[in-house]
Amino acid sequence: MTIGIAGGTGSGKTTVVNNILQLLNTDEVNVLSQDNYYHDNSHLSLQEREKLNYDHPKSIDFPLLIEHVKSLKSGKSIQQPIYSFVTHSRTGDHILIEPKKILIVEGILVLTNIELVKEFDLKVFVHADSDERLIRRIRRDIQERGRDLEEVLHRYQTTLKPMHQEFIEPSKNHADLIIPNMRKNTVAIDFLTSVIYNKLKDGKNE
Repeated sequence: MTIGIAGGTGSGKTTVVNNILQLLNTDEVNVLSQDNYYHDNSHLSLQEREKLNYDHPKSIDFPLLIEHVKSLKSGKSIQQPIYSFVTHSRTGDHILIEPKKILIVEGILVLTNIELVKEFDLKVFVHADSDERLIRRIRRDIQERGRDLEEVLHRYQTTLKPMHQEFIEPSKNHADLIIPNMRKNTVAIDFLTSVIYNKLKDGKNE
C-alpha cells in the first residue's frame, strides 16, 4: 500500500506521519520525504542556490522520486539521496531503502505531480491555518536550518505563499482525506492508522 501525504509548509505532515508510526509500532513501513528529492544544484554557487524557488514543483526531481516509488512497490531496494538545507544541495551520500509492505511519501508538493499521484492508493492532505503554518515555518527554519528571521519572512512573501496558493492548495483536490490540523486530530490519525493496520493484517493472511 502506498500513501501520499501532502499539505502546506508547517501544516504538520511530519507530526501526522510520526503519530501513525508510533501507533502502528511496526517496522513494515517506509517513509520517503520529498525533502530529499530536491534537484542537486551543486553546480551553482551557494549565493545562486539561495535565490532559487524551492516551493515550485520544478524544484523537485519528480522523475527520480517516481522511479524510486515504483521500484519499492515492485520489491526493489533504492539508494535515496540525502539533501542538505544548509547548503541547498545533495550531500553525495545515500541511504539504502529496502521495500516494505507500506510506503508513505510525504511533502508539500507530492500531490501536485499527476504521475506520482497515480502511484498512491490513498491520498491525504493535512490542512492548517496560514498564520499557524508561518509560525511553525519560522521556528523550524531558524532552529533547524540556520536561517534568520528576515530571510524566512522574505522567502515566505516572495515564493512560499504564492506557490502555496498556485500549486499546493489546489492539490488537495486530489486528496481522498483532508485532515484539519489546528490541534492533534486523533480521529483522523486513528482512521489512517486503522487503514494501514488492516492492510498489514491482510498481507499476513495472504
